[in-house]
Order: sequence, then C-alpha cells, then structure tokens
Amino acid sequence: MPLRVLVVDDTALFRRLVSDAVASLPGMEVVGTAANGRACLHKLVDLQPDLVTLDIEMPEMDGIQVLDAVRARGLATGVIVVSALTLKGGRLTMQALERGAFDFVTKPSEGTADGNREILRAALGPRLSAFARRLEIRSMLGGVRPAAGDAPPPASAAAVAPVAAPPAVRAAAAPGPDARPSGRLDVVAIGVSTGGPAALARLIPALPADLGVPVLVVQHMPPIFTQSLAESLTGRSAVRVREAVHGERLEANTVYIAPGGRHMAVAPDADRAMTIQITDDPPENNCRPAVDYMFRSVAQQYPGRALAVVLTGMGSDGTLGLRILKKRGAFTLAQDEASCVVYGMPKAAAEAGVVDQVVALDAIAPRIVSLVKGRRS
Repeated sequence: MPLRVLVVDDTALFRRLVSDAVASLPGMEVVGTAANGRACLHKLVDLQPDLVTLDIEMPEMDGIQVLDAVRARGLATGVIVVSALTLKGGRLTMQALERGAFDFVTKPSEGTADGNREILRAALGPRLSAFARRLEIRSMLGGVRPAAGDAPPPASAAAVAPVAAPPAVRAAAAPGPDARPSGRLDVVAIGVSTGGPAALARLIPALPADLGVPVLVVQHMPPIFTQSLAESLTGRSAVRVREAVHGERLEANTVYIAPGGRHMAVAPDADRAMTIQITDDPPENNCRPAVDYMFRSVAQQYPGRALAVVLTGMGSDGTLGLRILKKRGAFTLAQDEASCVVYGMPKAAAEAGVVDQVVALDAIAPRIVSLVKGRRS
C-alpha cells in the first residue's frame, strides 16, 4: 500500500509544489491538502493519513499548535515539518522536533517552480521512504503505531547490551555491558541525524555540570537551525551548550554543536590547547557537517582518550570515522533500535563491527557519566 500523505501549507504555491513532489515519488499518495492548521485537524480525522507535511509558520494555528493538538487527541500520524530558513523558522522547527515530528525540510527559494519542486522532491524522498520503512517494521512486529509526539520507550533492564558481531567479525567476542575503556577519557564525540533534536533533548540535559570533559556534537542540519538547537538545549541543561565558533578553546563541561552547513574538527593551538576548527571542506556522505569528518579529527587528537557515540539517523555517516577511532583505542556506543527514530547510522556502525556497546537512549547519558568519571577518578 502507498504511504498516504496530507500536505498542509498556508500558501497555494507551496501546497502545489509539495504535493507534486510527493506524488512524483514511488510508493507515495497525496490524499489531500489543507491551507491552515484548523483545516488540517479536520482532515486528519476524515482522511486518516499516514503522514502530514506541515508548514510550521501559519496564521491562526501554527505547526506547533497542530502538533500539540495531534498529541492531545492521540492521532496516529507522522509529521515532517516544512520550514522557512529563518531564525523564527529554526526555533519553531526545534520545538516541533522535540515534540515528536519525524524530521524537517526547508523551503527552497531557487526562483523557478520546477527548480524548487526538484529540491523538495530530493529532500522529501529519503525522509518519506525512511518513515514508510518505520511503519512497515512496526507493522511486521505487531506494534501499535505511536501518535505524533510520543516518546520512545524508556530504558529497560537490558539498556546496555553487548553487540552481536556481524559474520565478518564474529570470531572476536563482543564486550559485555560492564566493559570499560582501558584509559582516561578526555572528550565525548556524538554524531546524530534524523530524530536527533528530540534525542539530544533527552541526553544533554541528563549530563551533570561536573562531567569533566568537553562534548562535541555533529547534528545534520542547515545553517541557523543549529543555533536554535543550542539555544533550546541551553535552558534545560546543567552543562553549557553553544554553537561552536572557529578557534575557541575546548572547555570541560561544555557541549559544542557544529554550525549548520560547515564541518567541525579539533586541533591544538600554539600553546597546545585544543581548539575548535570550523571549515568549508567538501561535504562527506552528502552531509556538511559530517560525523565522519569530526570523528577522524578526534581520533587523531585524542588517541585512546575518546568516547564516541552514534545516535538515531538515516544513512551511515559516522561508521568510517568510528573505524578509525577504534583503531586508535576509542570506546564506542550506539543507540539501540527500539529507541531510534531511524535505525540507520547506529545499525551501519554496529554491522561494521565498530561499536563496543548498544545502549537505549535514556541510558546513554548515565553510561557516558559512568565511563568518563570512572576513568578520571
């Protein structure tokens, strides 16, 4: 069966562009459109779509209010936010993702309808396919599809598990849940994509103010949105959270988020203090910032002293970087499938045999604290 999509936007032009882009994708069906949030809620009940593409900035009832109403009514539909590339759009998009929206795309402004339609098609295609796979897996497992805004299940007793090694590395025994790195840890490096803002909103605030090391985060996002993400996390976290700035020195108990659209690395300055390096090097894995780019840098500058974490996301960005980190003595964690929005990046890393432990989302922060403080006492 095709994925049934409702398109919601307050401008006729974008309703048409998004509808055409979705309808042109295999396995997708546009079942209706709505020009505002109130009409969207009525059509959700009448049409029962699998997913809504939701304009975040609308008069009368914006996308956040729609998401809140969907959650309050327990409606079982997914949401992909369509946002303007503005500071307001970024802030609203962060709120939507933290409320359970599956992912987001930005509104293009190429100047021609055909050009904008193709940009939307390229952006929506992998996200709609990933959402469809998620529904298919849940259906095969016999699970009930959660309403928008529902959180992943809490950590269970098996929140930290050894990795089942793939055939190529099955001869090497995977470490148990009490395994630990061999030496002192001086940095935590985190890579994340689809589902990341909601995951980070649960992980970062759970870190203590005295963690003792800096935390580097690469979240796949365009410019402006990472600033909104940092601002959103700052108000709820004991550690300091900021969008990284080129040349600044790393400080303990601080989370540095790579700025959208640019790579982040680390390097020593003339006094051998470790600093942030922001570059415009070419994209990797179709991403900038890229997790692999940051992981390679950490592997070089912190041999045997890094803890690397891969969270929810599409694709395989981070796997090659983890391979290098493992060769240089890093300890590695990956989020488990049950708590991922998309089990892509963690799955690729686990199947490559470069993950020491698979950890449920709500157990990752305690595990980070245990590993870091356990090697610094």
